[in-house]
Amino acid sequence: MKKDIAAIKNSKESINSRLEEAEDFSIDLEDKSPQRSTAWSTSVGGSSNQDNKDTSSLQTSADPESLHSDHIDENVTNLVHAMILRYRLRKPITKAEMLHVVNKRDKSQFSVIFKKACKCLEVICGIDVKEVVPATHSYVLVNSLDLTYDEMLSDHQSMPKNGLLIIILGMIFLEGNCAPEEDIWEFLNMMGVYAGREHFIYGEPRNLITRTWVQENYLEYQQVLNSDPPRYQFMWGPRAHAETSKLQVLEFLAKIKGTDPISFSCWYEEALRDEQERAQARIGPVGHAAAMFMAQPLLPQRKNEHKSSLCV
Repeated sequence: MKKDIAAIKNSKESINSRLEEAEDFSIDLEDKSPQRSTAWSTSVGGSSNQDNKDTSSLQTSADPESLHSDHIDENVTNLVHAMILRYRLRKPITKAEMLHVVNKRDKSQFSVIFKKACKCLEVICGIDVKEVVPATHSYVLVNSLDLTYDEMLSDHQSMPKNGLLIIILGMIFLEGNCAPEEDIWEFLNMMGVYAGREHFIYGEPRNLITRTWVQENYLEYQQVLNSDPPRYQFMWGPRAHAETSKLQVLEFLAKIKGTDPISFSCWYEEALRDEQERAQARIGPVGHAAAMFMAQPLLPQRKNEHKSSLCV
């Protein structure tokens, strides 16, 4: 039992360190919310003149490496917002269009900027970036685990929230498919997400987690039996089971951790068993129906054979 608890703690800490890398962009993203980025509503282009303002004075007073990092992060922030807009509009985005968002002086660093933007979208928003037309470097943005919650939202100004939902589903799985509420909030606090404190992406987190996602059947939120004072716990809801799987969630967490799902040992074995059971549940009824269909042509023949044997 102690070994399992230690494994859960180590996995949480490792995942959280990866989350912090993406969360480093949170302040910049908040300062450049979609409502304040009107340039993207007409096209995915154009860098602001503000980018070059006071550059000379900054270069004399700041460390060159720090300035370089700031430039990269600024470009990542701009690119993330441009890509989220295309995600909301359900339109692809090309490399040429993304280069319009990147400041001219940093275009040589596009591969680094693009990689960081993709990681931020994946971890924070639950969005995967997939190349569909290699010749033109055209990309589409899709939900990481086929969760449909973001697709239901009609407000194109709101930020995608599936990333947080996937992480919570992952924590529930790592906790043995039933996670105490205090453990969930302890982990979310490490991400800078607090109950009762407005978050620029997730809104008021407690309302989102304990009401919205419960009403949408992604999560179950129940009082622990015989707890006094009352304590609550989270479990996967039926919609989460229908739209994703333990293996998919574990693969997502492994990507954040920068490792292979098999490194999660016992959870990986459970996820594989769950995948086999789900496959069997899908195949089972079809297999039975197919067997009955195959048997039907044989029945008249056997009946006739029986009759002929009686005649003899």
